[in-house]
Amino acid sequence: MSSAPSTPSRPLILGITGASGLIYAVRALKFLLAADQAIELVASKSTYLVWQAESDIRMPVEAAQQEQFWRQQAGVETGGKLRCHPWGDVGATIASGSFRTLGMVIMPCSMSTVGKLAAGLSSDLLERAADVQLKEGRKLVIVPRETPFSLIHLRNLTTLAEAGARIVPAIPAWYHNPQTIEDLVDFVVARALDQVDLDCVPLKRWEGHL
Repeated sequence: MSSAPSTPSRPLILGITGASGLIYAVRALKFLLAADQAIELVASKSTYLVWQAESDIRMPVEAAQQEQFWRQQAGVETGGKLRCHPWGDVGATIASGSFRTLGMVIMPCSMSTVGKLAAGLSSDLLERAADVQLKEGRKLVIVPRETPFSLIHLRNLTTLAEAGARIVPAIPAWYHNPQTIEDLVDFVVARALDQVDLDCVPLKRWEGHL
């Protein structure tokens, strides 16, 4: 008697906005791809400008070229499954609730994106995909990268939390004895991925007092 075919793991949507701190997205990709996770990636229009400003690197506009670009940035040429979507393609798979996913992580997330999501606006694919996660009751993780927060920012984040989103600010801890910038970044990445039940980041977790 033949065994039933295994069910492939659902993909995780990774949204990347024009907030400062694209290293968070790069490190997340590194660990997700190394763990053979399927990823649906969509970067907002402003992400292109931030790459140029922060790293003096031109991000390809064409989705077909973006896979190689992101893999190069993450240092993972093979492994996992990565599909990139144009920011304006509101007819993509991830724009529909019938396309099943593990959820979505937006990292880093700009306050502009937070404001639009809190108001229920979907002007591009990233925002539409996030709105889909909320309406379907799926996991939506917001990693805001801004300081200080204004009262408007806080109210918008509260609205998203009340709608079911998880808010994981880009604030690292120190108990894991970080030695590099990557150690600090990886803590935030690990805690964000914890929210979608993915444990693929090597992290010294708190084990209580010795």
